[in-house]
Amino acid sequence: MTAPTSPRIDQHPDILALRAHSEETTATPAAQGLEALAVLCGVYLAASPWIVGFNGFSTLTANNLITGIAFACLVGGFGSAYERTHAMSWAALCLAAWTIMAPWIVSGHAFITAANVSNVVVGIVSCVVALALAGLGFGRRARR
Repeated sequence: MTAPTSPRIDQHPDILALRAHSEETTATPAAQGLEALAVLCGVYLAASPWIVGFNGFSTLTANNLITGIAFACLVGGFGSAYERTHAMSWAALCLAAWTIMAPWIVSGHAFITAANVSNVVVGIVSCVVALALAGLGFGRRARR
């Protein structure tokens, strides 16, 4: 007895419409602005230990560097392949939430005020941007 085969996505009758919708969603100036802001948040987060001056705290420095690079790469992929990556915007939201909590969790205590403020501000902005990127496709679908 053979298992039934499921239809492949490239044989879906509406594949062209789905691709056109994804391209239309990411082609708007608002979507491109959100993506640029998100990438800048990631780049700033990665460089923040040296910009703000808490690079002496190696654990938070390494955390911000890794998290910032991961966030920038993740949201940078949204623009080039939104139709395949928009469902991963929840991961960007998790990284943004981690950014807010990291100064207190990484070493068990708060480092310096500048590090705390920097991480909280960039984390909040990143959360807002990640939520906006996640809702971008839903809002366009609802208007149709």
